Amino acid sequence: MNNPFTTALAEDRKLIGSWCMSASPNVSEAMGWIGFDFLTVDVEHAPFTLADVSDCLRAIQLTGTIPILRLPDQDATTIKRILDAGAQTLMVPMVETPEEAARIVSLTRYPPQGRRGYALMTRASRYTAIGDYARIADDTVAIIAQIETPNALARLEDIAAVPGIDALFIGPGDLSAAMDHRGDPGHEDVRAAVFDFARRCSALGKPAGTVFGAPTMVAECFEKGFRFVACASDLAFMIGEARRALGQIHKSLGRV
Repeated sequence: MNNPFTTALAEDRKLIGSWCMSASPNVSEAMGWIGFDFLTVDVEHAPFTLADVSDCLRAIQLTGTIPILRLPDQDATTIKRILDAGAQTLMVPMVETPEEAARIVSLTRYPPQGRRGYALMTRASRYTAIGDYARIADDTVAIIAQIETPNALARLEDIAAVPGIDALFIGPGDLSAAMDHRGDPGHEDVRAAVFDFARRCSALGKPAGTVFGAPTMVAECFEKGFRFVACASDLAFMIGEARRALGQIHKSLGRV
């Protein structure tokens, strides 16, 4: 049992991904078969139930795509239940301090290293098919800390130094709002902060990730030092293509 996300990063691969916002196992599976390296199941902003999480993780995993689970918050019970549902790589929103980062790590480790609640009859242990799950579980969990404010950027090096923080992720949307450029993640000041984040992470030897809506941004992000980059989401692709098709229909009917 290993973690495919940390394994891929250890192999120095550049990972291209997308976001799952539909809360649909079928759509998540379809996205997995497209060929993305990873898909982020966004429990923070999309209407996922815990049952949806398990179903979407199953759907993505069967395609060979790496699932990342973005938590809705830093709640201990939520983290415990998401891990028991079989998530291995957790993206945690709004990490502001090294103390918060250390607390999050502790909630993903069994005692005595941490405070994760113990249960064996779970999807994470393959319902006891992995007999030594409790012994090896700590080594298979990966934590991605989301850096989303100027305050967090100021503490970046301290957060990155916390044992158990495997990667860092910057959210241009929330960062743009925190920098008083709400709704404009492409603003030059936000872009500068995002790319400086990647530079600082590279200097620390810590994998950095981000997400942008435009496919043209992916190559530039890799050039700037990012290791995993997501493009848009299942809903964005669906809505964008539907709008394009409807526009063509309207044009052909002379309705433009």
